[in-house]
Amino acid sequence: MFPPGKPPASASHDIASAQPHRRTVLHGLAGIAVAPFAIPRRAVGAQSFLVLGDWGRRGAETQRRVAAAMGAAALERDSRFVISTGDNFYPCGVRSIRDPQWKSSFEDVYTAPSLQRPWFVALGNHDYRGVPRAQLEYSRVSPRWRMPSRYFTVGPAESGIADLDIFVLDTTPMIFSADETVQQLAHGHVSSHRGAVQLAWVEQELASSTARWKIVIGHHPIHSGSHGDTRELVDHVKPLLEAYGVQAYVNGHDHNLQHIRRGSIDYICSGSGAEAGSVGAVNGTRFRLARPGFAVFTAGPDALSFAFCDLDGRRVYESMIGAARAA
Repeated sequence: MFPPGKPPASASHDIASAQPHRRTVLHGLAGIAVAPFAIPRRAVGAQSFLVLGDWGRRGAETQRRVAAAMGAAALERDSRFVISTGDNFYPCGVRSIRDPQWKSSFEDVYTAPSLQRPWFVALGNHDYRGVPRAQLEYSRVSPRWRMPSRYFTVGPAESGIADLDIFVLDTTPMIFSADETVQQLAHGHVSSHRGAVQLAWVEQELASSTARWKIVIGHHPIHSGSHGDTRELVDHVKPLLEAYGVQAYVNGHDHNLQHIRRGSIDYICSGSGAEAGSVGAVNGTRFRLARPGFAVFTAGPDALSFAFCDLDGRRVYESMIGAARAA
């Protein structure tokens, strides 16, 4: 249904380091100042939220450090909610709503009062190695876990942010790599994969959206400096982003922080919620960093922007991605 493809040509307008020092970060920011424990002041009328990916490591030290930094950022910014880009529980998801990982990887880690807000959650490929339905069912017993279905829309009524629609995809059913197909067959999930139905749904949702800002969330990247392009998403999701005026596609799967700009779309990876892996440069790379961290998005009447923060709470990059962004 979705044929494989080739990765893009490489480019170099970025930074990459497992242990970034000040000169490296400043070079990558092209003159934007780095604040040790703060992100920029919000514009009047702007609202913020956090994005985290690939985090469920049973409370490992790095996961807890990222969680603490998130709590501080959420308090400072009065974050409205958290988005998870998937791979919420390693290595094989959860089995039920009573799985011990709900406490060890989630409830006992993200304890800051500022994080007791809604968490809108996407499924990742590792979540499919458990029982994905259990993550939907947890929404009925948790005051903050929100996964009403495997793919869904978050509008202003749910988020509290006017002029913002967020479309959460379930990308694993769309991917047909050899390794992933074997994994899905082994765990009995292939029969539930209905990629064409989901594509029709997201096109309808995008076409009917009147929000100024549109963000699509998916676990797998469209463009990537780690796993390479995901051909199925390049062929079938990217055209919808371009056709319906989406400003940003936000993913996990790559265990790093990336900002890639292709045409009118910003491709943003926040996938290092508990560990970091290597990342290279590709066509359109504006920033890349192999370091645990998360993203802070801010949506206002005139601009949409984001910043990356690392596990120590340091702001390592920021960019405009909405109407007022730099060319």
